[in-house]
Amino acid sequence: MSDESKSCSIPSTAEPTATRSTVPMWIIVVTLLLLFISFVFFDRHSGWFDPKVYAPYASAEQLDNAQPKSGAAAAMAQGKKNYEMFCGACHGNDGAGKLGQAPPLAGSEIVITKGFHRLAMIPLEGLAGPIKIKNQDWNLNMAPMGAALPDADLAAVLTYMRNSWGNKADEVTADDIKAIRAEIKTPAAIQGDKLMAMPE
Repeated sequence: MSDESKSCSIPSTAEPTATRSTVPMWIIVVTLLLLFISFVFFDRHSGWFDPKVYAPYASAEQLDNAQPKSGAAAAMAQGKKNYEMFCGACHGNDGAGKLGQAPPLAGSEIVITKGFHRLAMIPLEGLAGPIKIKNQDWNLNMAPMGAALPDADLAAVLTYMRNSWGNKADEVTADDIKAIRAEIKTPAAIQGDKLMAMPE
């Protein structure tokens, strides 16, 4: 028997030893990237475990906006949509107004007053010249943004303004707008002082 075959048949008595080695950097990077992607997916699609939220909606607000509405809720939803389309650019979607551009509607005495005659005249005829809103002087012009809107749509916008951002006031109906519109003989921008002198 050769020495080579003898050495192969002798069992090894050496203990196995563990050696230290680092985890390859690419495994760490891939793991972190997968975690990040899963967190983003969770954030966009989970609805944060709200049982009312289901695909394709990602939040309770999206789901609520997609639900059919009726009555006062439908009027408020339509009012919000039209407000953001026609009024939000100047007065802000939060009703806070924009300095040097348009006065605030949140907490405005014209918006939350018991009557709404003056409030309706502004979008129907436009406004020119100085006016005081929330103890601040404004001297800007506003076009008659609501003159072309149907009565129901303008009523919904005014109702939304009177019941958003902490405002609480009575709703405005299409019949109310129709009656106020009938008073206008020659449309022209109202001066601020004349507006404030109008009865509600």
